[in-house]
Amino acid sequence: MRVLVLADTHVRDGGRPLDDRVLRAAAGSDLVLHAGDVTGAALLDRLGELAPVRAVLGNNDVDLVDDLPERLELDLAGVSVAVVHDSGARAGRPARLRRWFPSADLIVFGHSHVPEDTTTDDGARLFNPGSPTQRRRAPTRTYGVLEVADGRIVDLRHQHLT
Repeated sequence: MRVLVLADTHVRDGGRPLDDRVLRAAAGSDLVLHAGDVTGAALLDRLGELAPVRAVLGNNDVDLVDDLPERLELDLAGVSVAVVHDSGARAGRPARLRRWFPSADLIVFGHSHVPEDTTTDDGARLFNPGSPTQRRRAPTRTYGVLEVADGRIVDLRHQHLT
């Protein structure tokens, strides 16, 4: 199973579109997982035309409050995946995310726009795909690509948009 992992797209309805490379990645995926700050329902609709979409609410998703959950837990080919937008301060993040999602194999989060891929003491992966639209303090704009099969993460990486 191939999953496009997004966060912090900040694409407002009627605003500039998402980069074509990201849309092509969505079309080649079995699922789009969005860790919040979608910002506009039209983007969810557009992504949904390309692949099934699961998303959580971000702090800028004021028009999507009634449509998106704050947290999401799902099974992807036997891998337990949790998604949240704001994981809190960097200090204490691994322990905090483990408390929130004690059985997750992979925890996806956003909010900072900074790509991150770390592992907790007990082996869970913590992954922030960064932002494909606003790099802020990151060197490039990014999104994530996840491949899972038979209960394991086969590949998880950042794709850089230069």
